[in-house]
Amino acid sequence: MSEPVEVRTTPVHQRAIGTASVRADGVEKVTGRARYAVEHAPPDALHAWLVLSRVARGRITSIDPAAALAHPGVVSVIDHTNAPRLAQTDNKELAILQDAWVGYRGQVVAVVLAETSEAAREGAALVHVDYEVAEHEAELREDNATYRPEQVNPAMPTDTTEGDVDAALSAADVRVAETYRTAYESNNPLEPHALVARWADPAEKSAEDSAEGDADPVVLTLHDSTQGVHGVVSTLAPMLGLTPEQVRVVAPYVGGGFGSKGEAHSHEMAAALAARTVPGRAVRLAVTRQQMFGMTGYRTATISHVTLGARADGALTALEHRVAEQTSRIREFAEQTASPSRMMYAAPARRTSHRLAQLDVTVPSWMRAPGEMPGMYAQEVAMDELAVATGMDPIEVRRRNDTATDPETGLAFNERRLMECFDRGAERFGWSERAEAPRATLDGDWWVGLGVASATYPAMRSPGNRARVRALEGGRYAVAIGAVDIGTGARTVLAQIAADALGVAVESVELEIADTLLPSASVAGGSSGTSSWGSAIVAAAQLFRADHGDAPSPGVETTAAAADAPGAKTHAMHSFGAVFCEARVHRLTGEIRVPRMLGVYSVGRVINPTTARSQLLGGLVMGLSAALFEESWRDPRFGHFVTQDLATYHVATNADVRELEVEWLEEDDTLLTPMGSRGIGEIGIVGTAAAVANATFHATGRRVRQIPLTPDLFLD
Repeated sequence: MSEPVEVRTTPVHQRAIGTASVRADGVEKVTGRARYAVEHAPPDALHAWLVLSRVARGRITSIDPAAALAHPGVVSVIDHTNAPRLAQTDNKELAILQDAWVGYRGQVVAVVLAETSEAAREGAALVHVDYEVAEHEAELREDNATYRPEQVNPAMPTDTTEGDVDAALSAADVRVAETYRTAYESNNPLEPHALVARWADPAEKSAEDSAEGDADPVVLTLHDSTQGVHGVVSTLAPMLGLTPEQVRVVAPYVGGGFGSKGEAHSHEMAAALAARTVPGRAVRLAVTRQQMFGMTGYRTATISHVTLGARADGALTALEHRVAEQTSRIREFAEQTASPSRMMYAAPARRTSHRLAQLDVTVPSWMRAPGEMPGMYAQEVAMDELAVATGMDPIEVRRRNDTATDPETGLAFNERRLMECFDRGAERFGWSERAEAPRATLDGDWWVGLGVASATYPAMRSPGNRARVRALEGGRYAVAIGAVDIGTGARTVLAQIAADALGVAVESVELEIADTLLPSASVAGGSSGTSSWGSAIVAAAQLFRADHGDAPSPGVETTAAAADAPGAKTHAMHSFGAVFCEARVHRLTGEIRVPRMLGVYSVGRVINPTTARSQLLGGLVMGLSAALFEESWRDPRFGHFVTQDLATYHVATNADVRELEVEWLEEDDTLLTPMGSRGIGEIGIVGTAAAVANATFHATGRRVRQIPLTPDLFLD
C-alpha cells in the first residue's frame, strides 16, 4: 500500500453533521447480535485463567503446577520457568512470566489453559506458589511523595513557575490556602478486559492471514477489547519479536473503557504468550471483575495544596498548585493534575508542581479526564472558597478572573465562551434565587444549597491518522480507518462526517473500522478520537474527489492523512463549560442527595446531538459518582485494593441520578477540525465533583475538602 498523502483540508459542507442520526450499531447491540471480544472464540478455544501474586514484593522460590495439571480438563500451566521469552522487557508491567521477581500484588505469575472456563478456574486455584517476601511500600503519604518525574502525562512539564509567587502571595489582600484530596478510583466498564488470541501454526501461513500488500504474514491475531487496535500492535509486537505487520488486532465492539483500555495491560501479554504455546489453537481470556481492580489501570489518589492570592475585588494575583500522588515502582505514570491550573484563570504569578510516591503497587493509568478531573476539583473548590473570602458570588469571582489568552502560553484561546456558559446556565438553573449565605435554606430535615464549577478540557488532534476512500458500485463508497468505537458513537458520527465530505447521503457510506489491516488510527482517548479520525476522513474524501471527480469508477481509492490543525500553533485549543448543582444534605444523618444538575458547554460544532447528549450526561453521572461514592481502598499492609467488586466499590445507580440536563452553545471551530467540532468525551466529568462539593457547602456551611463526600463528614 502506498504512503498516504497529507492533505490540508477545508471545512466541509454540512448536511449530515448536526443531525440527530440514530446509532449505526443500535440494532445489533439491543438484539444481542453485536459480538464482543471473547465471543469471537471458536468452539475449540482453550480457556485461560490467571494466577496472580499474593505478595506485594518479593521473589518466587517455587511454583508447583502438578495438582493443576492433574485436574480434569487442564491442558497446561505457563509460568516463568517455561513461558516463551520476550525480545524486549523494558516495560515491566507487560514483561510478565520472564523471571521470578514480583513487583506488586496482583502480578501475573502463571496462566492456566483448560478445555473449559470452569476447569481453568479450578486449575488456577490449584497452582501452588511459594515466595520470598521483600519489604514493600504501598501507602501514599505527603512525606513519601518526593520523586520528581521528568514529565507528566502525556508530555507536559512537571513544574512551572511564572513571576514571583511568594511575593505576590505575601502582598495579597485575600489568601486561600487549603489541601484537597481525591480518592483512588477504578475504571469499571461494563465489558471486562478480555480477548481471544491465536498464534498461527507455521504450517498454515497463507495469503488469507497476510495484510494486504505486506510481505510478512500475520502470525498473531487478537480479538481484543481495546480503545486502540494500532496501539496494541505497536506495544506488543516488538516485545514479542514480531514486526507490526505480523500482528493483527480487531475490536469490532467494545463495551466501554473510560481510559482503562487505552493501552495494553498484562492480560493481553498473558494471552499472547499462552497462545504461542499452542499454535493454531485460540486462547480465550476474560479478566474477572475482581482482577480488574489490580491489573488494568486506575486513577491515582491525589493530594493538592492550592494557594490563591487575590485583591479585595477577587482578582487573582497569585496561584500555586502543588500535587502529591503516586506511581508504581515497576513503571512510571504521572498524572497531570496541576495542568488545568496553568491555563484556567488569569494570575500574574503562578507555580505548579507534581511529586510522586514510588510504590510497590500495580500501575496507575488513564481514567476519564486524567489530570483535569482531580485537578479541577481542587481548583474549583478553592475558587469557591475565594468567593466566600471576598464576599462575591461564585460566578462573579470567575468572571473577574476570566481571560481571552492562555496564561501559560500567551496564545489567544480558540474559543473561550466560559462566561456565556455560566450566564446561560444561571438563567436556566435559577441561580438568582440562590440564598447569599450558606446554611440558609432548610426544607423539612434537608439543608438545600446550590453550587457551580468551571469545566475545561484540551481540544486535541492526534497525529498519525490515515483514512481510505474506495468507490463501490451504485454510487456507494467504502470508508476505512482503524478507529475503535468504545460505545461513544464513533461508527455513527464518522459515517456522517464521511457523507458530508463526499457530498452523499449517509446511507451511501459503508464504514470499516477497528482493524489493524485498515489505515492507522490513534487511540479512542483524550477526547481526540472524532477530531483526529474525522479530519483524516475529510482529507481522504477531499483528495478522492480531486483525483477521481464526482462519478468515479468502482474500485478506485485514495488514502490520505490530514495536515496539522490550522490553529495548532497560533491558538490555545480548549473547550469550556459550567456545571450547576443542587444538593440536599440531611441535617440528622448527613445523607446527600443531588436532585438536579445542569451542564452547559462550549465544544464546537456538535456532529450528532443524540450521541453528544449521551456523552455529556454520562460525564455528569461519572462526576457525580466520584463526588459521592467512588473510592478504592488499598490495604498498605498487603499492597492491594480490598474493594474488588461493585458491592464494595460504589458507583452511582438509578436511584442516585435524578434530573440531569445538558446543553451546548452553537459554534463552529474550524481552527481545530474541518468539521468545526471538538471532543466531548471527557469535559462532562470535569468540574462536576467540585460543583457537588460547593453545593454541599452552600447547603450546610461545612466545607469538606475531599471526595467522596460521605455522610459522616457532615455530622456535628
